[in-house]
Amino acid sequence: MSILNPRTFDGGSFDEETRRILTETVRFFESKGKVRLKDDDHERRWYADLLDFQKKHGVFAASLTPAGYGAEDSRWDTARNCAFAEILAFYGLAYWYTWQVSVLGLGPIWMSDNEPAKSRAAELLRDGEIFAFGLSEREHGADVYSTDMILTPTGDGTYSASGGKYYIGNGNKAAMVSVFGKIVGADDSSDDSGSDESGSDEYVFFVADSQHDRFDLIRNVCNSQSYVAQFELDEYPVTEADILHRGDDAWNAALNTVNIGKFNLGWASIGISTHAFYEAINHAAHRQLYGMTVTDFPHVQRLFVDAYTRLVAMRLVASRASDYLRSASDDDRRYLLYNPVVKMKVTTEGERVIDALWDVIAAKGFEADMYFEMAARDIRALPKLEGTVHVNVALIAKFMANYFFSPDDSLPEIDSRLGPDNDGYLFHQAPTRGLGKIRFPDYRTVFGGSELANVRCFAEQAEELRALLEHCPPDDAQKADPDFLLCVGEIFTLVVYGQLVLEQAERTDTSDDLVAQIFDVLVRDLAAAALELHQKPSATPDQQDRCRAMMVRPPADAERFSRVWAEVLSLDGAYEMPD
Repeated sequence: MSILNPRTFDGGSFDEETRRILTETVRFFESKGKVRLKDDDHERRWYADLLDFQKKHGVFAASLTPAGYGAEDSRWDTARNCAFAEILAFYGLAYWYTWQVSVLGLGPIWMSDNEPAKSRAAELLRDGEIFAFGLSEREHGADVYSTDMILTPTGDGTYSASGGKYYIGNGNKAAMVSVFGKIVGADDSSDDSGSDESGSDEYVFFVADSQHDRFDLIRNVCNSQSYVAQFELDEYPVTEADILHRGDDAWNAALNTVNIGKFNLGWASIGISTHAFYEAINHAAHRQLYGMTVTDFPHVQRLFVDAYTRLVAMRLVASRASDYLRSASDDDRRYLLYNPVVKMKVTTEGERVIDALWDVIAAKGFEADMYFEMAARDIRALPKLEGTVHVNVALIAKFMANYFFSPDDSLPEIDSRLGPDNDGYLFHQAPTRGLGKIRFPDYRTVFGGSELANVRCFAEQAEELRALLEHCPPDDAQKADPDFLLCVGEIFTLVVYGQLVLEQAERTDTSDDLVAQIFDVLVRDLAAAALELHQKPSATPDQQDRCRAMMVRPPADAERFSRVWAEVLSLDGAYEMPD
């Protein structure tokens, strides 16, 4: 699998409309040029030019309107959206962000039974408008249990909403803000008295207009082009027509919207890392130090090969996870494991790519006219935009028992999904409960199909983790210790990550050399995680023995490394953004 290169990109694997959207977007940014791109970033200039462009070309309308609500060929196409997210982030996180938070804002709308609201959203998309997702709060973050956004019945069938929201992207301009809150005194009785006097509190999603005079926009809480709003609703009038979800449906809409929307975090990390990679190799390959070209130093070659293989692996994993997301059904919810792997692991891998490249280009990475200066800052945001890495590792760990010990080989093999399909299930997902019932085929089948030495080494490490969980599993005290369990979860995440790498490598033109070099990295990563688990004060002697068995070195192959390095070096000059 190759990495994105705007100079040669033609969208050839997609349908005609998708090619139009993607190539027009690339053309917009290439015409804008790096000088204006960087000036807008430094001046924190609102990206009105991007929003004007997308309005003119119907980009958001085409990519964010499910079938049946927009143009005849409109659809919610995850493969297209992933490619679009990667391109936006390639040029800057802020451009990706305004689209991404529109995805989140639309989630509760498309999931609702409120047809007038959905029709209005489709019309606003055609008009080029943007959207927002009002979930987080200043005092509670994304702790939706503790929302202070309160809807109070007025007695005439309407409500008055009061409360604040925080970290709300597009909160300054969004035509529809999907706001999560709680109805106090909600009538849950079965009589028809209409009384609101003795009900119970229930969660609710409703839509608000950021331009309403009861919508108090307080400030942009971030120092960036993006407007990340703090806002307050002050007795904002809400009618039944504004209500999207109530009760359990509101809760499920919040979590399922995150499942759909924050999957895109991984693609943002891929886009940012790719542009930074081109800048780094272009610089290092022409920089002379101590009578040598920087790329002649062995440690620089290692840093570049590690960065490149991590970047290719990120793309393989995110692409394969997209196939599972598009193929999801009530009977096959494997995507609920693979999505947080993308949100957590792909984004943290992006940080490691940037760190490796930065170690090469050093002070160059601070220079004001480099894209890298933006990348080094923005890459840190992505793992933090989804409730921290810890939240996702804890979620991933819920799948360990079934993944290792209850395989279900009746599940279908999922094909690559790049076709122009509408991913309608995403807006009709099953409730968020029941993660412990989700099953997976035997992971050993995937690893057993490879003859590559590094893959076999990694598979042996995975078996040691399985043995640890079977023969010396965490005791009650360790299960109550997040520090211990998060370390176990990190090792498990690496196993799933490796599985997805192999599955996608088989479906693409990824060479054996590159796959083997990816697993050289993964073997080292798993060994490092095992060392950390070994060092935990509560680790038992048996657990330490299993950890030591995972602390292995990948089989070395100098000739393979040289071939991969030649592939990396060939990218010198392959892309540079015009001024």
